Amino acid sequence: MLNRHHRLALLACTAAIFALPIPPVLAQSAPTETAAEGNANTTVLKKIVAKGDRLAGAQRGGIADTPLASEIDEKTLEEKQVTDLDDLGRSVDAGINASRADFGVNLRGLSGPRIVTTIDGVPIPYISNSARQDAFASINANGGGDMFDFNSLSVVDIVRGADSSRGGSGMLGGAVVLRTLEPEDVISDGKDWGAIFRSVYDSEDDSIAGSVAGARSFGETSVLFQGSYRKGNERDNGGTVGGYGSARTEPNPSDFDQNNLLFKIRHELEGGHRIGLTAESFRRDADNDLRAEQGRRFKIGDYTGFEDRDRKRVSLDYDFDAASSDDFFSFARASLYWQDLERSSGSNGRTIADEPYGRDNSISNESVGFNGRAGKDFEAGGFDHSLTFGLDVARSDWSQYTSAVCPTPATCPSLNNQSEIPDVKSTTIGAILEDRISVGESAFALTPGLRFDWFQYDPELNAGFQSNPGSGVFGDLKERDGVRLSPKLLGTYDIAPDVELFAQWSMAFRAPTVDELYSRFYNPFGRYAQLGNPDLKPETGNGFEVGANFDTGELTGRVAVFHNIYDNFIETVTTQNPVTGITEFNYTNVNKARISGIELSALKTFDNGFNLHASLAYSYGKNQDNDTRLRTVAPFKAIIGGGYSQETFGVDLSTTVSAAMPDDGKSNTFDAPGYGLVDMTGWWTPESFKGLRVEAGVYNIFDKKYFNALGVRGVNLNSTSAQPRDFYSEPGRTFKVSLTQRF
Repeated sequence: MLNRHHRLALLACTAAIFALPIPPVLAQSAPTETAAEGNANTTVLKKIVAKGDRLAGAQRGGIADTPLASEIDEKTLEEKQVTDLDDLGRSVDAGINASRADFGVNLRGLSGPRIVTTIDGVPIPYISNSARQDAFASINANGGGDMFDFNSLSVVDIVRGADSSRGGSGMLGGAVVLRTLEPEDVISDGKDWGAIFRSVYDSEDDSIAGSVAGARSFGETSVLFQGSYRKGNERDNGGTVGGYGSARTEPNPSDFDQNNLLFKIRHELEGGHRIGLTAESFRRDADNDLRAEQGRRFKIGDYTGFEDRDRKRVSLDYDFDAASSDDFFSFARASLYWQDLERSSGSNGRTIADEPYGRDNSISNESVGFNGRAGKDFEAGGFDHSLTFGLDVARSDWSQYTSAVCPTPATCPSLNNQSEIPDVKSTTIGAILEDRISVGESAFALTPGLRFDWFQYDPELNAGFQSNPGSGVFGDLKERDGVRLSPKLLGTYDIAPDVELFAQWSMAFRAPTVDELYSRFYNPFGRYAQLGNPDLKPETGNGFEVGANFDTGELTGRVAVFHNIYDNFIETVTTQNPVTGITEFNYTNVNKARISGIELSALKTFDNGFNLHASLAYSYGKNQDNDTRLRTVAPFKAIIGGGYSQETFGVDLSTTVSAAMPDDGKSNTFDAPGYGLVDMTGWWTPESFKGLRVEAGVYNIFDKKYFNALGVRGVNLNSTSAQPRDFYSEPGRTFKVSLTQRF
């Protein structure tokens, strides 16, 4: 395993914040002359985005710049006490799901490499090793989209739908668009410095977390430091049987440490330009006492597991917002970035025969890339145009290795100390062009768009892959490339100033992952092989969606109905090679799948302080090859509640309801039953302590035993390796308390 966390770095970051020269609280920044004031002859542009701050304006042309997106801002994240992905679907949006089986977020029945995740415009890739990917296996290291800290975020945008016209490869189900804090998110109006201190206790995993963010402006330059640390234990469940082995239902004991560091420097230039530097580091280390496995194959008290995640990023950033129509561009933004991800999972201990045992599955990705967007607003031929164009370029190195402890130099375990996936160099290029067309003050607008994508994979026969017994059995490695065009057509109509209707057709695609193309795990003794397929076609999709966004002040929300059709879905198909007799688990393109559904969210506020809120999501997915339901699609779910708030306090009572996973008629799958949970939260901002906010919540008040249908969809309770049913249950009654102080 790598070095444990960055405590010293976190302390240094905290010290740096306190070392910032802090003027008296009443000090005011000198007003600066605006571009309009500096040049009386300049024509000032009207802001096109609805949001007023620069951060929102800088996202114009991004993945989330669409009526199909919904925004979860920092205030909502704080009020709902969101600290991980599970909380988003538990308290905020019924259409968001997360589970261990999905290795991140599930949107509209799709997850993993079929969901795009970006942070400040930089994509976080999905990395995987299919030979070691059982959801509850200690050696599973799949994932990527969960490698960030919510304390560092200002906004989470959720974009739903099959639409690669903006997000490129992988956007079959949607995108999670993360934006980290900027100095202006921390510095209050009229001041040149600001700070946020937050601490959280969560009984769900007995964790305590602390976060501090500080920012200071020096004339046209501003600096931000953010650091957070979280320490906790295993996530609770509804099990009551402890001990060791196959009868255990309580979760395996676990200890984890998580830290995040974020640094930003921004400098404003004349004419609306801004340049900056961003550096970010995220790490999470977990050590697990695998008691459910002890007494079976391994000695009691001597078998542990680990799960380590590490992501680092550095980027040079550029933003531009035009102050006048004389500027060549109306907006522009760009990032030149380096990012490194590594995930490592495994176990160590001694077998029942008292032999040393150890496994470590490590997967990594290192990328250097550029992404940029620019746009121009102009009038031509009696039409108003908002033209957006962009470029995405990335060069990545992919690596995987599975190591094992050797009892003696002569008795190293077979099928280990090898790479199941060769080293691969990949290059991707994407180009975007779209134009929002309207007529004067007309309420109707039409936006055609097109994205061009090119990808290339170049595998290398490294030493680890040469040690793999399957490397020379199932054909040679070969280079793979491809080209794809992703068009879209979006229409919007404002039936009132606060109600927007939209309809969109779009196409999406996903290039095969390096795992799906090149993985090889061959057991010559068991006569079976898990194989990638270098001849795979990209997955493709057509998305159809109609809906409405509304915001009257007292009533806000959205409704959407969608129908997505997918071709060439990549799935594992089991066959027996007629020549060799080997049972092969091959990645193969199947014909068609479709997913349809409806989503609704609404918030109604009343003048007397009361409010009502609801979020509902229903989807149905079908594999049209064999006419079976897709078990990756979540059952119907709803979050319904009401609250009351005044200037200094507020309370909310809500219930989360989920239908059961439909019965697939198979005895070797677990169809989770439906459930209903009740939560109560509250907040208080005491007038005598300016800037202090206290949040508290009790979740699953009635201690209901329930299961995450997506998380257990692959569990076979009849298997000899499975635990009893309650081992896979979700937490019972828990509570969470947080304190936030802003200066």
